[in-house]
Amino acid sequence: MNYHNFSRNPVQINVNIILSVFMMEWETRKSRWMKWRFGCGRYLLGVVLLCSLCDFTTGHIRYSIPEEMKKGSLIGNLAQDLGLDLKRLRSGRARIVSGENVQYTELKADKGILVVKEKIDREQLCGDTTPCSFSFEMILENPMELHQITVEIIDINDHSPRFEKDNIRFEISESATTGARFSLKSAEDADVGVNGLREYLLSENEHFVIKQHSNADGKKYAEMVLQKPLDRETNPSLSLKLIAVDGGTPQKSGTVIIDVTVLDVNDNAPVFNQSVYKTTVIENSAKETYVTTVNATDADSGSNSMVSYYFSDDSRALHDVFVMDEKTGAIYIKGDVDFEKDKKYELRVDAKDQGGLTDSSKVIIEVTDVNDNAPVISVMSFTSPVSEDSPPGTTIGIINVKDLDSGDNGQVSCKIEQNAPFKIKSNLRNYYTLVTDSVLDREIVSEYNITVVATDGGIPPLSAKKNFSLKVSDVNDNAPVFPQSLYSAFLPENNSPGVSVLTLIAKDPDENQNARVSYIVEDSSIGGSPISQYVSVNVETGVIQAVRSFDYEQIKELIFVVKAQDGGSPPLSSNVTVKILIQDQNDNPPQVLYPVQTGGSVVAEMVPRSAEVGYLVTKVVAVDVDSGQNAWLSYKLQKATDRALFEVGLQNGEIRTIRQVTDKDAVKQRLTVIVEDNGQPSRSATVIVNVAVADSFPEVLSEFTDSTHDKEYNDNLTFYLVLALAVVSFLFITCLVVIISVKIYRWRQSRILYHSSLPVIPYYPPRYSDTLGTGTLQHVYNYEVCRTTDSRKSDCKFGRAASQNVLVMDPSSTGTMQRMQGEKSILDEPDSPLEVLYPVQTGGSVVAEMVPRSAEVGYLVTKVVAVDVDSGQNAWLSYKLQKATDRALFEVGLQNGEIRTIRQVTDKDAVKQRLTVIVEDNGQPSRSATVIVNVAVADSFPEVLSEFTDSTHDKEYNDNLTFYLVLALAVVSFLFITCLVVIISVKIYRWRQSRILYHSSLPVIPYYPPRYSDTLGTGTLQHVYNYEVCRTTDSRKSDCKFGRAASQNVLVMDPSSTGTMQRMQGEKSILDEPDSPLEVRIFTISKSCKFLFFMELVCLFIVMRLLYH
Repeated sequence: MNYHNFSRNPVQINVNIILSVFMMEWETRKSRWMKWRFGCGRYLLGVVLLCSLCDFTTGHIRYSIPEEMKKGSLIGNLAQDLGLDLKRLRSGRARIVSGENVQYTELKADKGILVVKEKIDREQLCGDTTPCSFSFEMILENPMELHQITVEIIDINDHSPRFEKDNIRFEISESATTGARFSLKSAEDADVGVNGLREYLLSENEHFVIKQHSNADGKKYAEMVLQKPLDRETNPSLSLKLIAVDGGTPQKSGTVIIDVTVLDVNDNAPVFNQSVYKTTVIENSAKETYVTTVNATDADSGSNSMVSYYFSDDSRALHDVFVMDEKTGAIYIKGDVDFEKDKKYELRVDAKDQGGLTDSSKVIIEVTDVNDNAPVISVMSFTSPVSEDSPPGTTIGIINVKDLDSGDNGQVSCKIEQNAPFKIKSNLRNYYTLVTDSVLDREIVSEYNITVVATDGGIPPLSAKKNFSLKVSDVNDNAPVFPQSLYSAFLPENNSPGVSVLTLIAKDPDENQNARVSYIVEDSSIGGSPISQYVSVNVETGVIQAVRSFDYEQIKELIFVVKAQDGGSPPLSSNVTVKILIQDQNDNPPQVLYPVQTGGSVVAEMVPRSAEVGYLVTKVVAVDVDSGQNAWLSYKLQKATDRALFEVGLQNGEIRTIRQVTDKDAVKQRLTVIVEDNGQPSRSATVIVNVAVADSFPEVLSEFTDSTHDKEYNDNLTFYLVLALAVVSFLFITCLVVIISVKIYRWRQSRILYHSSLPVIPYYPPRYSDTLGTGTLQHVYNYEVCRTTDSRKSDCKFGRAASQNVLVMDPSSTGTMQRMQGEKSILDEPDSPLEVLYPVQTGGSVVAEMVPRSAEVGYLVTKVVAVDVDSGQNAWLSYKLQKATDRALFEVGLQNGEIRTIRQVTDKDAVKQRLTVIVEDNGQPSRSATVIVNVAVADSFPEVLSEFTDSTHDKEYNDNLTFYLVLALAVVSFLFITCLVVIISVKIYRWRQSRILYHSSLPVIPYYPPRYSDTLGTGTLQHVYNYEVCRTTDSRKSDCKFGRAASQNVLVMDPSSTGTMQRMQGEKSILDEPDSPLEVRIFTISKSCKFLFFMELVCLFIVMRLLYH
């Protein structure tokens, strides 16, 4: 098809550039080449041509397409025509670079084709210029390639010839001679070539014929030639039709009407003195600048000789630039003269006289270029930032420099102003490449400001600058580095989850994202579990934290790898080994494996009365899961019914007799063995070993059948309550007795003084400083009890093996959950050799196996384990379900004793299921044992609790007893405290009264003892008494003491006086200073009250703790 036809030229040599280089070399080295013109001249010419070929060879593709093609129409396959791969187009970021404002074409890089982007109008693009084409460049990067593409626009016949006016008027004298020529207005056809104006046709007439002419530029114009003289009288006017026809297919035409008015007698036409006028004008000349003058003369005289001038071309472009004086023929500049737009103008000028006779001439105006356009720098491509590892010669940017001037004014040179590691290269006309000249180093210079200067060759030269800011990007060429290859840390066990163990720090000398270090724990496993379940590392800070609490007994050390990875692409990393050593703590008390301690059952070791010294009764077996000295165990006998009968091995825990067993020894022997580890602080466990000293089982049974855990607990509680009540009652009664005794003593003294004649001396109590508190319990303490099967997880568990996890409901306590372990218990007949080992039958507890309601058919509930000490077939056991709450729900394995469900458990099934299983041996006669298995069908423990917690008579009795004991204790305590309050109030009252009297002006009256009858001179006081008064402000230290030297404080009986008793002092008499107060304080009662009060508080605290437990 013509629309998609295109021509492709092979790689061509720009001959003009080659010749220019050659001529320049010829002018500079002319003298030398003259000598070598016959020899070396040809060789040098070949070298110059070869160099020019190497430097200026480029690919050039030319396409030809018709104008007015639709958008998206195919122009050509660039990839195929240039021999390029589509991948090369994409990787090289192929793009079209054009200096025009309108982008007519578009490159489809994914297909490698060139398509029409904007509708192309050849007449708008090129005007009259032929051939019409536009060029652009396709640029590829890495490495840089530039291909010049020229698209020629083929004209189509889309315009008709058109006259500027619809009619042309002529006034022609009748005297016009044959052959007279009349210029016609040319028709304008925007098309060119064959589609342009081809010929003019004149309608048929007898006077005029048409003659066609062409200008130097190929433009056609027509003249109307008179071939037969006009006769105004015959035809005063003529109307002709001028048709302009183009050469297109289909052919198009334009028509104008020629109106000819015949004038009378003007037989001489004007004649120009030159057929062609030539002149020059400088571009950018000011308006109204004179250009040239045309001149035409007319041989006629008078008005017929007056000539007027005008442009015969009605082109608007010419009329916008030039103007002509009609009278003088002078031509002036009217608009802007731009060399870059039009380099030459051709004007057709007509001279016309008054008679209508004309002559025509041509004016050629050439425009002289001036350096009025500075270079224009266009950035085709610029890459910033550039990697620091870019090799020298890496393309940074591509610029295009254009100067619209011509000649030397349009010659441009580029350079870089700064001293930077970059340079400018030019391989194509007007295109320059900015490349690196050396290796870049971001650590030295991270950013460059590059200034490119383009200067033309005009005088004075004009220049343009373009600044480029180039940043050097960092390359991830440095991996994070740890200062150590191995990190070690110690972590005590039982740590808190989330505790920080150690901090890792890795440094990366890169910057930004390349220096952003992330810490990652490499995937590994410890004991089948991923390392992430043990430790974690903070991605940003590198802090290693313990995810959970560690147990030395499970894990002794953690060895894992932490990777430090930067944020580069691709990321670089380094690894470091981290070793965390778990330090053992003495956090596990010894665990007694044997004898097994049950909740309500009593397991007794039997010792025959014939046992000798050193008889091995049993062995306490205990373990400590700690390690080292924390696991070293020692066994000690803490309490025993008869310490002279048994001893415990310190290291092995063996209980042996240390003397011969006698008939006087009690049947029931209770030993309390304490097992201690060697940790700091040490932990211990206590185990109670019941020993039955008997030769037969019935003797043992009578002693052990009434001993249950709840009975012991209640007995202990009752004992402590009674003890507390007795102590408080004793203190209360003692206090009352002391108070009454003191009161009686004072009353007796007052009576003696009352019956004597001595005056009554008021007693003033001393001043006290009392610093007692206002209460005994200064804080409120709250306690919360969490009842679970596992203190680490605090939850109720279901359905493990029956011997490992059993829910035990104890009627003596509401909601106590115990963990039972399998132990031996003697059931049914005490003399039966058949023994049921599991489930354990306790005295007051109910052992329940839990079955979830989601249990399927065949769910294993539990397993009845029994043994027969017989052998052979006598020891073959069979299991049968004797009774059951719901026989349709459970079955018992005949041989293995496994209890399984035989149907799906539903919500209608009762929670409490009671199964009676009988175990029989195969002997003759057969012996059997019966075991009761309680099954709880439920999904949660509270549901089970409501079914199995039934109050018993013993519990009610114990609760009532506890209540009354607590009530009695409270009443006695209340009375005791009330008594103390009253005593303290009286003391305070008296003390206040004494203070009032002490500060008054009453005189101190000395006290003298009364006269006594003296018999035989011996007196009534048979002994001499010494008293010392200790006066302090602290009631805790005041006391009355006896027995100091008589010289200090002695009662002397003077025989010369009549019964007068004087009180003498060693150096100072009491009566000397009547203003010195005598402060005598008796604090015995106060000390007793404080002591009693303290004991009361201790008793109350003990009782509250007992009630709490």
